[in-house]
Amino acid sequence: MNTDLSWSDFEKVEMRVGTIVAVDDFPEARKPAYQLTIDFGTELGIKKSSAQITERYSKEELLNKQIIAVVNFPRKQIGKFFSECLVLGSVGDDNDIVLLTSDLKVSNGLRIG
Repeated sequence: MNTDLSWSDFEKVEMRVGTIVAVDDFPEARKPAYQLTIDFGTELGIKKSSAQITERYSKEELLNKQIIAVVNFPRKQIGKFFSECLVLGSVGDDNDIVLLTSDLKVSNGLRIG
């Protein structure tokens, strides 16, 4: 299914760079996942997200990693946890996720566009 977006539609999606500052197990999740705490800089601050990336990434690999996330979705409740942003990644053949990252360290909160 290919639905074209207008430029104004794209501009509504707020993607930002953030650094993962904490990674916790999420045993209550139906599928294996981590609870991520992400620093998006002074403007947006700290946000939390749940990510099903346990197959490819260890907690140690994720700590201090810069990622790309959509930060203007409504909060989503997953059990007792509230996800405040959507961490982006490409989906492989086995549904494993490869995170979208910056190849150079940049300031947290920079907008992707």
